Amino acid sequence: MAQVLLPDELWKEIELLLPAEPPKPDGGRPRVSDRNCLVGIIFVLKTGIPWRLLPVELGCGSGVTCWRRLRDWTKAGVWSRVHAKLLQALGRRGQLDRMAGVVDSASVRAVFGGRIPAPIPRIGPKKAASVI
Repeated sequence: MAQVLLPDELWKEIELLLPAEPPKPDGGRPRVSDRNCLVGIIFVLKTGIPWRLLPVELGCGSGVTCWRRLRDWTKAGVWSRVHAKLLQALGRRGQLDRMAGVVDSASVRAVFGGRIPAPIPRIGPKKAASVI
């Protein structure tokens, strides 16, 4: 059985935080549903595949469609709201461990530049360049 990437309970928590569909005064193709796009986004981020290789069988639209929705939701500040909502839900269930955390060293700024390493001592004298 395939793994469910976006259970109904989780979708109900997230759905309310997404921006409304922008109006299309000139018509156009029907928009891929937000839920399907979110499934595509989750699939790409979990598997690490390129957007262009998103399987059509998932019903998420194209990889470009999912990528654009991710971009638009990022610009709209959706992910910080989703993160806060999910933390609240985990806290209510007692599933949030505040003692565990991950810090990426690349994201921690060394305010004063950190330690300056000592120079590496030379093993022998410098050799003069020879002219041939």
